[in-house]
Amino acid sequence: MKAVYLVRPKEFEMREIEIPSPGPGEVLIRIKAVGICGSDIHYYQHGRIGNFVVEKPIILGHEAAGEVVEVGEGVEDLKLGDRVAIEPQVPCRKCKYCKSGRYNLCPDVKFWATPPIDGAFREYVTHPADFCFKLPENVSYEEGAMIEPLSVGLWAVERSGVKPEHKVAILGSGTIGIMVFQSLKAVGVTDVTVFDIFPSKLEIAKNLGAKRVAIVEKREDYEAFHNSFDVVFETAGSETTVSEVPYLLSRGGTGILVGLPPSNTVPLNVNELIAKEARIETVFRYANTYPRAIKLISEGKFVLKSLISKYFNLDNLAGAFEYAINHRSNVVKVMVVNE
Repeated sequence: MKAVYLVRPKEFEMREIEIPSPGPGEVLIRIKAVGICGSDIHYYQHGRIGNFVVEKPIILGHEAAGEVVEVGEGVEDLKLGDRVAIEPQVPCRKCKYCKSGRYNLCPDVKFWATPPIDGAFREYVTHPADFCFKLPENVSYEEGAMIEPLSVGLWAVERSGVKPEHKVAILGSGTIGIMVFQSLKAVGVTDVTVFDIFPSKLEIAKNLGAKRVAIVEKREDYEAFHNSFDVVFETAGSETTVSEVPYLLSRGGTGILVGLPPSNTVPLNVNELIAKEARIETVFRYANTYPRAIKLISEGKFVLKSLISKYFNLDNLAGAFEYAINHRSNVVKVMVVNE
């Protein structure tokens, strides 16, 4: 089968490798759709994100859906031909975090496309059957792949404790920002302001129903929103936007850090947080979100497919990445499909 490896920053290599066989409790999946995530782009450009460093060739891609083509021993809930969304993490199932349901915090979790674990930019992959979720007929493979970033949004909103009457800000109108926004709508939050540096991305948020949008090209652009929000979601993973969270929060507010900054150290006005008795919560991936996400998508609660800006195939993965980078001002999602 074909598999595309990142061998060094900005260099992919197509390789022929053997199709794996599913072990007990696993299924073999023919990959049909994989979304390019911001983290994939960071690895492609820089070979690292924070403490996660690419030290040997790796297959990127963790937003995936596909067709079950073989089932391993003991698999009863899936069969040949099932269309599935793939939750790209495999926890140990034994530690205190796994046993309490917060398996996203498992210290031994294997998460696709996080060094050294290979991801989905290949033709076939094996995966535990209980982390593969059947797609209803009205949910496409592409939408199935987008359940992964949607899960980040759902988990962030769940952890925030947000209420329908709250005034909310979202910093960043990329894929995760849009998923957070739609997740807020799903729980009845209506007063949402979305911030970004790109007008075209803000237009997407506005068309989806954001109450207001704001272009922020410099520090002064935030001044009109000082002390304005009960909850602030930082989704851009930028040092600049992270540092604005205390400034934007109202007294007693909550800041939710969703994006992963490239640097381990970010300037934060701790005195302002203390004076406001504001909380900072963090979000690391998600847990137990896929069934709920699939149900909400099948009920038409989320707009996903129209967020896909362009399609590529596996043979032109470098072109897909370069397109996402060169059109970052107006691209929400680039999708790689296998026919």
